[in-house]
Amino acid sequence: MNPYILATLLFGLGLGTTITFASSHWLLAWIGLEINTLAIIPLMAQSHNPRAVEATTKYFLTQATAAAILLFASTTNAWLTGQWHIDQMSHPFPVTLITLAIALKIGLAPVHSWLPEVLQGLDLTTGIILSTWQKLAPFALLLQIQPANSLILIMLGLTSTLVGGWGGLNQTQLRKILAYSSIAHLGWIILVLQFSPSLTLLTLLTYFVMTFSIFLVFKLSQSLNINILTTSSTKAPALTALVPLVLLSLGGLPPLSGFMPKWLILQELTKQDLGLLATVAALTALLSLYFYLRVSYAITLTMSPNNLNG
Repeated sequence: MNPYILATLLFGLGLGTTITFASSHWLLAWIGLEINTLAIIPLMAQSHNPRAVEATTKYFLTQATAAAILLFASTTNAWLTGQWHIDQMSHPFPVTLITLAIALKIGLAPVHSWLPEVLQGLDLTTGIILSTWQKLAPFALLLQIQPANSLILIMLGLTSTLVGGWGGLNQTQLRKILAYSSIAHLGWIILVLQFSPSLTLLTLLTYFVMTFSIFLVFKLSQSLNINILTTSSTKAPALTALVPLVLLSLGGLPPLSGFMPKWLILQELTKQDLGLLATVAALTALLSLYFYLRVSYAITLTMSPNNLNG
């Protein structure tokens, strides 16, 4: 891709997110989200193979639907309450609609099914942007509206942790595993959003750092499925020794850094008298841990088949 075009698109990505961050008016927030979506679409389709074009089309249709619902809900809110401010959402109907639209935008279960398909069709560099940067603007809106209907957030969060755990169990494609990992982590973040926004931001930041690292590792070893990972120990032995730490940190295994946000979230949920919810969430983390262990096993403890001379 031409460097000038690439720079323009990346500037568009940054600009869209910044507009949404800075806006207190729903129309401006919607414009920011649209700029963001339009800037990433050429990046997704740049490889010109049919799989990438299919993924781009799916992403565009999903994001357009979410943006349309968001615009409809914010207009309905203006009609019912007479104001467009993001932080003054009082009527439950538009709040619920906007929460669902944002859930569709970031890929929360049960409206998650586009995310593994889209991520599977992209190259790893664009996958990093989709898994990290594209989550920022919708989360900024969610943190501002602070939905009063706590049940919908808890249901979305719990469903996401379950789906993220179950979905990744039988996957061999690394990008799909990372997509289900993303769904599970977003579920954890959504669970605690209404009780402790600062903890939400901490978990989001930790997730970004770990996801960024693991994408770059797979990019370096040019691995797209678990079988290719078995050869990575010969390509980069030092890196191979460190990768399981990142993977197990994503799974939330103590004493690694990924354990800290999960522990704090469980603590916060029990403080709110949601002990059963915390228990179920902790059990779903075991499902995720299983497929991270599978990838760790493939990368460190298996050797690719070769002859003795080799």
